[in-house]
Amino acid sequence: MLDAIELLLKEAISLHGETVGPTVIEHAVRQRMNACKIPDMQIYWQHLTTSGYERQELIDAVVVPETWFFRDREAFAAVVQYLRGPQCIGHPIRLLSLPCSTGEEPFSIAMALFDAGFAAQDFRIDAVDVSAQNLVKAQRAIYGRNSFRGADLGFRDRYFDHGGSEHQPNAKVRGQVTFWRASLFEWAPVLGQNLYDVIFCRNLLIYFNREAQERALHRLAGWLAPNGLLLVGPGESGLPATCGFVSARSPRAFAFRKTDLAGQSVLPKPAPRRAVPLRSHKHKSAPSHQKTRVQSPSIIPAVQNDLAVSLVDRAAASLAAVQQAADAGRIKQAKEAAAAHLAQFGSSPELFYLMGLIHDASGAAAEAIQCYRKALYLAPNHAESLAHLALLLKSQGDITGAKTLHSRLARIEKRSVRP
Repeated sequence: MLDAIELLLKEAISLHGETVGPTVIEHAVRQRMNACKIPDMQIYWQHLTTSGYERQELIDAVVVPETWFFRDREAFAAVVQYLRGPQCIGHPIRLLSLPCSTGEEPFSIAMALFDAGFAAQDFRIDAVDVSAQNLVKAQRAIYGRNSFRGADLGFRDRYFDHGGSEHQPNAKVRGQVTFWRASLFEWAPVLGQNLYDVIFCRNLLIYFNREAQERALHRLAGWLAPNGLLLVGPGESGLPATCGFVSARSPRAFAFRKTDLAGQSVLPKPAPRRAVPLRSHKHKSAPSHQKTRVQSPSIIPAVQNDLAVSLVDRAAASLAAVQQAADAGRIKQAKEAAAAHLAQFGSSPELFYLMGLIHDASGAAAEAIQCYRKALYLAPNHAESLAHLALLLKSQGDITGAKTLHSRLARIEKRSVRP
């Protein structure tokens, strides 16, 4: 009977039992059986298939939210930097948070943009979730201590109304967000000429099988503007590249740019940032760990004056050339660039991570796994390598290995937000 329930959930929200594990679904079913006071699973199945209300309750029990304000601050910093660029001038900015869970993510987006100097009329946020219970909590917008984690909680003083241990975003923040109930495959936004500039779709794709992941990414790409930015979860960061996205090169943001049909990035070359007035209050800027990358069209950039350019800069330029070739889908050239870099500058976590991506893209799973492991040997907390290796091990059937890596990644993220 559990197989039939798994099939029902698959048809309803594209949830696949083999990806979340049978124990998750079984636990949710037992929870609902106890709530309905139905001891027999066959009787519960009859109740489930005749009650739309119960089907939604089971969906709510399976979709367990785990979120907090400004989870993964690098993602919000990357979005602000992107929206200040020339590609977003001249039209109202549209953003999508799907799934939005209990509202922390879309409200965080609004606060990040207000902090960056954007006005209320500059942007709108659609927030979509399949769980009715999540949306009730999101629209109520009353949050306790668990929604506030990390050392920098200054935003709570700036944007929240307080009532004892409960906090509610003020009307200005809440007014930027419109909530909708739908699954990713049901959502049909009215876009017209204004496609989404940014889509947050974090920690949803991991619940789908490969076919559903590809369908989901194609739908997301269709909603994105030509210069659009897609943000996914760390465990999903290997997926967008399989559907024509390229890395936005924002460390730990897990952000990707939409590309055109030829596989080339459609993001214009960097230009001076749009002037945005500063807010009167003081606040800490989001942390940025992005390394300076020197762009070059060649495999090994020609150095005009070795005395004027440091070895570090030359290595960075060479590494950037490897990534540039990989992002453009020039796999053979990327492999040659990586080999040349290794010979000239030696090994590094970033190089082995890029080599893992290159082998992964060319279908050489064993070589990709080896490269990711080398990156982690040199840098045990290299989050991108952990995420990609976990995804690859899972696709190879090594569920235990993938879970171990996900646990390591979760501990790293927890330490990054610990006060």
